[in-house]
Amino acid sequence: MRVPGFEKRGDAPETLILLHGIGAGAEMFSPQLEGLSDRFTVIAWNMPGYGETPLEGEMTFEALSGALLALIDHLGIEKANLLGHSIGGMIAQEFYARHPERVRSLILSGTTSAFGGRDGEFQKKFVADRLAPLDAGKTIPELAAAFVPRLVGSASLASAVEIARDAMSRLSPETYREVIRCLATFDRREELADISVPTLLIAGEEDTNAPLKSMKRIAEQIEGARFETMAGIGHLAPLEAPDAYNGLIREFLSTTAGGVRP
Repeated sequence: MRVPGFEKRGDAPETLILLHGIGAGAEMFSPQLEGLSDRFTVIAWNMPGYGETPLEGEMTFEALSGALLALIDHLGIEKANLLGHSIGGMIAQEFYARHPERVRSLILSGTTSAFGGRDGEFQKKFVADRLAPLDAGKTIPELAAAFVPRLVGSASLASAVEIARDAMSRLSPETYREVIRCLATFDRREELADISVPTLLIAGEEDTNAPLKSMKRIAEQIEGARFETMAGIGHLAPLEAPDAYNGLIREFLSTTAGGVRP
Protein backbone atom coordinates (compact mmCIF):
# COMPACT_ATOMS: atom_id res chain seq x y z
CA MET A 1 0.00 0.00 0.00
CA ARG A 2 1.26 3.48 -0.88
CA VAL A 3 2.19 5.54 2.17
CA PRO A 4 -0.03 8.63 2.56
CA GLY A 5 1.55 12.07 2.42
CA PHE A 6 2.14 13.88 5.67
CA GLU A 7 3.71 16.93 7.28
CA LYS A 8 6.12 16.58 10.19
CA ARG A 9 7.39 18.96 12.85
CA GLY A 10 9.63 18.31 15.83
CA ASP A 11 11.93 15.47 16.81
CA ALA A 12 10.78 14.40 20.27
CA PRO A 13 10.55 10.78 21.46
CA GLU A 14 6.76 10.95 21.76
CA THR A 15 4.79 11.13 18.49
CA LEU A 16 1.34 12.61 17.98
CA ILE A 17 -0.48 11.81 14.73
CA LEU A 18 -3.20 14.23 13.61
CA LEU A 19 -6.12 12.97 11.49
CA HIS A 20 -8.04 15.72 9.70
CA GLY A 21 -11.68 16.24 8.77
CA ILE A 22 -13.53 16.45 5.46
CA GLY A 23 -12.83 20.05 4.54
CA ALA A 24 -9.05 20.22 4.79
CA GLY A 25 -5.94 18.08 4.83
CA ALA A 26 -2.84 18.55 6.96
CA GLU A 27 -3.20 22.35 6.78
CA MET A 28 -6.14 22.06 9.17
CA PHE A 29 -3.57 21.40 11.88
CA SER A 30 -1.03 24.12 11.10
CA PRO A 31 -1.40 25.62 14.64
CA GLN A 32 -0.78 22.20 16.17
CA LEU A 33 2.19 21.41 13.94
CA GLU A 34 3.88 24.58 15.10
CA GLY A 35 2.47 24.88 18.62
CA LEU A 36 3.12 21.33 19.85
CA SER A 37 6.36 20.43 18.11
CA ASP A 38 8.49 21.56 21.05
CA ARG A 39 7.06 18.69 23.10
CA PHE A 40 6.14 16.07 20.49
CA THR A 41 7.03 14.85 17.06
CA VAL A 42 3.84 16.01 15.35
CA ILE A 43 2.64 14.25 12.20
CA ALA A 44 -0.32 15.63 10.23
CA TRP A 45 -1.36 13.20 7.53
CA ASN A 46 -3.09 13.79 4.24
CA MET A 47 -5.54 10.94 3.82
CA PRO A 48 -6.24 9.66 0.28
CA GLY A 49 -7.53 12.44 -1.93
CA TYR A 50 -5.89 15.22 0.11
CA GLY A 51 -2.60 17.02 -0.38
CA GLU A 52 -0.19 14.90 -2.37
CA THR A 53 -1.92 11.62 -1.48
CA PRO A 54 -3.82 10.26 -4.50
CA LEU A 55 -7.34 8.92 -4.23
CA GLU A 56 -7.26 5.35 -5.47
CA GLY A 57 -10.59 3.58 -5.75
CA GLU A 58 -13.52 3.68 -3.37
CA MET A 59 -12.98 5.40 -0.02
CA THR A 60 -13.99 3.16 2.90
CA PHE A 61 -13.17 3.19 6.59
CA GLU A 62 -11.38 -0.13 6.19
CA ALA A 63 -9.18 1.37 3.47
CA LEU A 64 -8.55 4.54 5.49
CA SER A 65 -7.55 2.44 8.50
CA GLY A 66 -5.18 0.52 6.26
CA ALA A 67 -3.67 3.75 4.96
CA LEU A 68 -3.10 4.94 8.52
CA LEU A 69 -1.46 1.62 9.43
CA ALA A 70 0.85 1.99 6.43
CA LEU A 71 1.85 5.45 7.66
CA ILE A 72 2.49 4.27 11.22
CA ASP A 73 4.55 1.33 9.95
CA HIS A 74 6.48 3.63 7.61
CA LEU A 75 7.32 5.93 10.52
CA GLY A 76 8.43 2.97 12.66
CA ILE A 77 5.97 3.75 15.46
CA GLU A 78 5.06 0.84 17.71
CA LYS A 79 2.23 2.65 19.51
CA ALA A 80 0.72 5.90 18.27
CA ASN A 81 -0.97 8.77 20.05
CA LEU A 82 -3.87 9.56 17.72
CA LEU A 83 -5.81 12.82 17.53
CA GLY A 84 -8.77 12.59 15.18
CA HIS A 85 -10.97 15.54 14.28
CA SER A 86 -14.42 15.09 12.68
CA ILE A 87 -14.09 12.19 10.21
CA GLY A 88 -10.53 11.87 11.50
CA GLY A 89 -12.02 10.95 14.87
CA MET A 90 -14.02 8.22 13.17
CA ILE A 91 -10.88 6.92 11.49
CA ALA A 92 -9.16 6.89 14.89
CA GLN A 93 -11.99 4.78 16.32
CA GLU A 94 -11.93 2.48 13.29
CA PHE A 95 -8.18 2.06 13.59
CA TYR A 96 -8.41 1.28 17.30
CA ALA A 97 -11.13 -1.33 16.68
CA ARG A 98 -8.86 -3.05 14.15
CA HIS A 99 -5.43 -2.47 15.72
CA PRO A 100 -5.79 -1.69 19.45
CA GLU A 101 -2.25 -2.89 20.13
CA ARG A 102 -0.87 -0.03 18.00
CA VAL A 103 -2.58 2.80 19.92
CA ARG A 104 -1.12 4.51 23.01
CA SER A 105 -3.85 7.14 23.50
CA LEU A 106 -6.84 8.67 21.73
CA ILE A 107 -8.02 12.27 21.40
CA LEU A 108 -11.43 12.51 19.74
CA SER A 109 -12.38 16.00 18.61
CA GLY A 110 -15.72 17.13 17.16
CA THR A 111 -16.68 13.63 16.06
CA THR A 112 -19.21 10.83 16.56
CA SER A 113 -19.31 7.08 17.18
CA ALA A 114 -21.95 6.46 14.50
CA PHE A 115 -23.32 8.52 11.65
CA GLY A 116 -27.11 8.67 11.72
CA GLY A 117 -29.64 6.07 12.84
CA ARG A 118 -29.70 2.34 12.30
CA ASP A 119 -32.36 2.37 9.54
CA GLY A 120 -30.13 4.31 7.13
CA GLU A 121 -32.70 6.92 6.12
CA PHE A 122 -30.79 9.85 7.65
CA GLN A 123 -27.62 8.77 5.89
CA LYS A 124 -29.35 8.58 2.48
CA LYS A 125 -30.81 12.05 2.88
CA PHE A 126 -27.50 13.47 4.12
CA VAL A 127 -25.56 12.19 1.11
CA ALA A 128 -28.23 13.38 -1.32
CA ASP A 129 -28.42 16.83 0.27
CA ARG A 130 -24.65 17.32 0.42
CA LEU A 131 -24.04 16.21 -3.16
CA ALA A 132 -27.05 17.96 -4.71
CA PRO A 133 -25.23 21.32 -5.16
CA LEU A 134 -22.42 19.58 -7.06
CA ASP A 135 -24.95 17.74 -9.19
CA ALA A 136 -26.58 21.10 -9.93
CA GLY A 137 -23.29 22.57 -11.16
CA LYS A 138 -21.89 24.31 -8.10
CA THR A 139 -18.11 24.33 -7.69
CA ILE A 140 -16.21 23.26 -4.58
CA PRO A 141 -15.04 26.87 -3.90
CA GLU A 142 -18.68 27.97 -4.05
CA LEU A 143 -19.65 25.24 -1.58
CA ALA A 144 -16.79 26.24 0.71
CA ALA A 145 -17.82 29.90 0.70
CA ALA A 146 -21.36 28.97 1.72
CA PHE A 147 -20.60 26.14 4.12
CA VAL A 148 -17.47 27.03 6.11
CA PRO A 149 -18.69 30.22 7.84
CA ARG A 150 -21.51 28.20 9.43
CA LEU A 151 -19.02 25.86 11.10
CA VAL A 152 -17.39 28.27 13.55
CA GLY A 153 -18.60 29.51 16.93
CA SER A 154 -19.03 32.97 18.39
CA ALA A 155 -15.60 32.98 20.07
CA SER A 156 -13.65 31.80 17.02
CA LEU A 157 -10.59 33.57 15.66
CA ALA A 158 -11.56 35.36 12.46
CA SER A 159 -8.70 33.63 10.61
CA ALA A 160 -10.31 30.18 11.06
CA VAL A 161 -12.90 30.79 8.35
CA GLU A 162 -10.38 31.98 5.78
CA ILE A 163 -7.98 29.09 6.39
CA ALA A 164 -10.72 26.45 6.28
CA ARG A 165 -12.45 28.00 3.25
CA ASP A 166 -9.22 28.15 1.26
CA ALA A 167 -8.36 24.57 2.19
CA MET A 168 -11.77 23.20 1.24
CA SER A 169 -11.65 25.13 -2.04
CA ARG A 170 -8.67 23.00 -3.08
CA LEU A 171 -10.56 19.71 -2.75
CA SER A 172 -11.38 17.87 -5.93
CA PRO A 173 -15.06 17.11 -6.59
CA GLU A 174 -14.16 13.41 -6.74
CA THR A 175 -12.65 13.46 -3.25
CA TYR A 176 -15.61 15.41 -1.87
CA ARG A 177 -18.08 12.91 -3.28
CA GLU A 178 -16.13 9.93 -1.98
CA VAL A 179 -15.60 11.32 1.52
CA ILE A 180 -19.27 12.29 1.91
CA ARG A 181 -20.38 8.80 0.90
CA CYS A 182 -17.79 7.22 3.20
CA LEU A 183 -18.73 9.41 6.16
CA ALA A 184 -22.33 8.21 6.05
CA THR A 185 -21.29 4.56 6.53
CA PHE A 186 -19.57 4.92 9.90
CA ASP A 187 -20.78 2.98 12.93
CA ARG A 188 -18.53 1.93 15.81
CA ARG A 189 -20.97 2.70 18.64
CA GLU A 190 -20.88 -0.91 19.88
CA GLU A 191 -17.08 -0.82 20.27
CA LEU A 192 -16.86 2.27 22.49
CA ALA A 193 -16.85 0.19 25.66
CA ASP A 194 -13.84 -1.76 24.33
CA ILE A 195 -11.59 1.32 24.32
CA SER A 196 -9.06 0.83 27.12
CA VAL A 197 -6.36 3.43 26.41
CA PRO A 198 -6.32 6.96 27.86
CA THR A 199 -8.94 8.93 25.94
CA LEU A 200 -9.78 12.63 25.75
CA LEU A 201 -12.87 14.04 24.05
CA ILE A 202 -12.91 17.71 23.02
CA ALA A 203 -16.29 19.26 22.18
CA GLY A 204 -17.10 22.72 20.88
CA GLU A 205 -19.92 24.27 22.85
CA GLU A 206 -21.49 25.63 19.64
CA ASP A 207 -20.63 22.71 17.34
CA THR A 208 -23.76 21.73 15.39
CA ASN A 209 -22.00 18.97 13.40
CA ALA A 210 -20.86 17.06 16.49
CA PRO A 211 -23.17 18.42 19.21
CA LEU A 212 -21.96 18.74 22.78
CA LYS A 213 -24.56 16.30 24.13
CA SER A 214 -23.58 13.65 21.61
CA MET A 215 -19.90 14.00 22.43
CA LYS A 216 -20.66 13.72 26.13
CA ARG A 217 -22.60 10.49 25.55
CA ILE A 218 -19.57 9.04 23.80
CA ALA A 219 -17.34 9.96 26.74
CA GLU A 220 -19.74 8.28 29.16
CA GLN A 221 -19.36 4.99 27.29
CA ILE A 222 -15.54 4.95 27.44
CA GLU A 223 -14.29 3.98 30.86
CA GLY A 224 -12.11 6.69 32.39
CA ALA A 225 -12.46 9.05 29.42
CA ARG A 226 -11.82 12.73 29.99
CA PHE A 227 -14.30 15.24 28.54
CA GLU A 228 -13.54 18.89 27.80
CA THR A 229 -15.83 21.62 26.45
CA MET A 230 -14.55 24.67 24.58
CA ALA A 231 -16.87 27.62 25.24
CA GLY A 232 -18.01 29.61 22.20
CA ILE A 233 -16.30 27.23 19.78
CA GLY A 234 -17.88 25.45 16.84
CA HIS A 235 -16.72 22.56 14.66
CA LEU A 236 -13.25 23.84 13.72
CA ALA A 237 -11.71 23.94 17.19
CA PRO A 238 -8.07 23.37 16.09
CA LEU A 239 -8.28 26.60 14.07
CA GLU A 240 -10.84 28.55 16.10
CA ALA A 241 -8.96 28.55 19.41
CA PRO A 242 -5.56 26.94 18.79
CA ASP A 243 -3.88 28.03 22.04
CA ALA A 244 -6.66 26.62 24.21
CA TYR A 245 -6.90 23.50 22.05
CA ASN A 246 -3.17 22.88 22.23
CA GLY A 247 -3.29 23.40 25.99
CA LEU A 248 -5.87 20.64 26.40
CA ILE A 249 -3.70 18.28 24.37
CA ARG A 250 -0.55 19.09 26.34
CA GLU A 251 -2.28 18.65 29.68
CA PHE A 252 -3.88 15.36 28.68
CA LEU A 253 -0.74 13.79 27.25
CA SER A 254 1.33 14.98 30.22
CA THR A 255 -0.80 12.76 32.47
CA THR A 256 -0.60 9.62 30.36
CA ALA A 257 2.35 7.33 29.91
CA GLY A 258 2.73 4.15 27.93
CA GLY A 259 -0.99 3.74 27.33
CA VAL A 260 -1.72 3.27 31.04
CA ARG A 261 -4.37 5.41 32.71
CA PRO A 262 -2.93 7.81 35.31
